[in-house]
Amino acid sequence: MEQILEMARRAKRTASILANLPSLKRKAALLRIAENLERRENEIVAANEKDVEEGKKKKLSPAMIDRLILDSERIASMASGIREIAEQPDPVGEVVKMWTRPNGLLVGKMRIPLGVVGIIYESRPNVTADAAALCLKSGNAVLLRGGSEALESNLAIGRIIQGSLNEEGIPEEAVQVIPVADRKAILEMVHLEAYLDLIIPRGGEGLIRFVVENSRVPVIKHYKGVCHVFVDASADLEMAENICVNAKVQRPGVCNAMETLLVHEGVADEFLPRMVKKFGELGVEVRGCPKTRAIVGREVALASEEDWSMEYLDLILSVKVVGGLEEAISHIETYGSSHTESIVTRDYANAQAFLKRVHSSVVLVNASTRFSDGQQLGLGAEIGISTTKLHAFGPMGAEDLTTTKFIIFGEGQVRT
Repeated sequence: MEQILEMARRAKRTASILANLPSLKRKAALLRIAENLERRENEIVAANEKDVEEGKKKKLSPAMIDRLILDSERIASMASGIREIAEQPDPVGEVVKMWTRPNGLLVGKMRIPLGVVGIIYESRPNVTADAAALCLKSGNAVLLRGGSEALESNLAIGRIIQGSLNEEGIPEEAVQVIPVADRKAILEMVHLEAYLDLIIPRGGEGLIRFVVENSRVPVIKHYKGVCHVFVDASADLEMAENICVNAKVQRPGVCNAMETLLVHEGVADEFLPRMVKKFGELGVEVRGCPKTRAIVGREVALASEEDWSMEYLDLILSVKVVGGLEEAISHIETYGSSHTESIVTRDYANAQAFLKRVHSSVVLVNASTRFSDGQQLGLGAEIGISTTKLHAFGPMGAEDLTTTKFIIFGEGQVRT
């Protein structure tokens, strides 16, 4: 894998150039990338059609095919996200804190890039553009290794990005797409601790565990998204129905889709029959606890112990009736994945307790779990969603791809 080693070396050399580029230069490059992605849409779609056709031949799941597809709307969304990133404040060089010591030293902390970021991802070719944009904004070089199922799409996007960088006088080695489908490329990447400063894997739990177990480079982890919606006793049930439908059905094959619905026993008799009927009309298979089945009938399958911790990524939903807020939070603590949880309630105290006590990376009140997304939260895009607390937690934007260094101003002080 000499090719990957050489790409990493080039990225390392380019990282110092990127870290010192003027903010306006990086912004111009981002705007150029967005413009060229839209202008060369046909080139991207043609490459993507090859990947989709091959994926269908290999009998990839509907969820995987959905993640793979690029059309005009998704390409426009990619470009829009990049423009949003371009307009954000530049994190590089920001002084986030200053204080004065008794000896007169002025001490501060300044944001700096991480250096070289490696992204390992599956299926979604839009990650190529999102990751490149966020790394460029934060002054980092990036090495991208997408899944073999999206190789043609990733390479097409990579060519457009590198061409855009050249047009703006920035070394194209700032963004490199590894053209190797062999899984050995992943193993090679995660052993390059001399050149890479961070690895971010995005994909199935198996991929992420493989990276974590084999990497010599620090890893941001996101094993899976077991997301919950808790319908409280005081919930507006029409609102709850709309939120639950959106959270499960709008795009079931993504990590922020609801996988488990928790319903307060005080509203279960009224809410569950209408909700299960609605889910049935939408093609959702419901697996319920014994209390759920007692309310809606035996046509609902009995949920197993494994269902409560399952990330279905499909039109399948587990449903549990709970005694109240305490049981709902306990269930989330036991079976959740620290990703995203939502409460539907009109009780202010319960809303505040849920926000404070549920320690997932995104916690919502009266809103769909589908908002747990970098673009939806105003980050422009996301490099990934971290479900571990070091060094970032939740959807990661450009700021999360920086660290801080101490800066100190003195007037001749010496230590005694």
